[in-house]
Amino acid sequence: MREGPMCGVPRCVWELPAMLGEGPVWSEAEQALYFVDIVGKAIHRYRPESGERTSWPAPDRPGFLVPLADGTFLCGLRDGLHRFSPATGRFGLDLPVEPDQPGNRINDGHVDRFGRLWFGTMHDAETEPTGSLYSVRQDRGALSIRREDTGYVVSNGPALSPDGRTLYHNHSPARTVYAFDVSPEGTLSNRRVFATLRDGYPDGIAVDSAGFLWVGVWDGGRIERLAPDGTRVEPIPMPAHNVTKVAFGGADYRTVFVTTARKGLSARQLVDQPLSGSLFAFGTSIAGQKQATFTLDAPFAL
Repeated sequence: MREGPMCGVPRCVWELPAMLGEGPVWSEAEQALYFVDIVGKAIHRYRPESGERTSWPAPDRPGFLVPLADGTFLCGLRDGLHRFSPATGRFGLDLPVEPDQPGNRINDGHVDRFGRLWFGTMHDAETEPTGSLYSVRQDRGALSIRREDTGYVVSNGPALSPDGRTLYHNHSPARTVYAFDVSPEGTLSNRRVFATLRDGYPDGIAVDSAGFLWVGVWDGGRIERLAPDGTRVEPIPMPAHNVTKVAFGGADYRTVFVTTARKGLSARQLVDQPLSGSLFAFGTSIAGQKQATFTLDAPFAL
């Protein structure tokens, strides 16, 4: 097993009993960390410098949110992509997604350095392979969506390598991390198995500036790290059994934020791990990639 970058000890920065904490994303403009509680139907913001914590209710289960260039966010709710304004707490639907699949919901999402949005859908009951991987671009001021891959029970992850040539995406129940080739135009090809996990299920992914994958492990109590060639790097244990995703942030992108979940834990596990559902953070010697914004020109009535 290869040695990884130097990392500090994870510390709880928000003791929040999120049922399904997910989707951490750094806001460069606000110097703040946003994340969601899918089951709790909430969006949360944490400002590391002041310790300020703010929460907003969501009209339905939020899978992810990503920053837009105008200071609002694009949020994947159960039924589609919505604009969200932290200034007012308002949501507005921009693009319905899979109206023909009422048993599905939107799950994880990511904006790459080219400003393209990637996200997945999943079967909410987690039994049928009805989920898909999508890409989204702006087309004449509106959102244009394209299905890139399908056949997922629970899709997770999407994240790109620093050079933008490889996309990683998880089929969580199969314990599998896939890799795709990405063309300069953003077309995917050559899907292959990049890694298979044991002792847990791959959840969200973040890729650092050196191209290493940081994978939250559901039912595994750790962050798994994989080198660009798929070699396993020393994992990072966490004081929560269900680790969902990490995000790099801070002024130098050397702070790792980690979301966790209480969902699926027994009463005994919750006693043993009372911080499950909380937000954690620690420092690392390798910086993450700068968080990109998605551009959507259509105005949003705040």
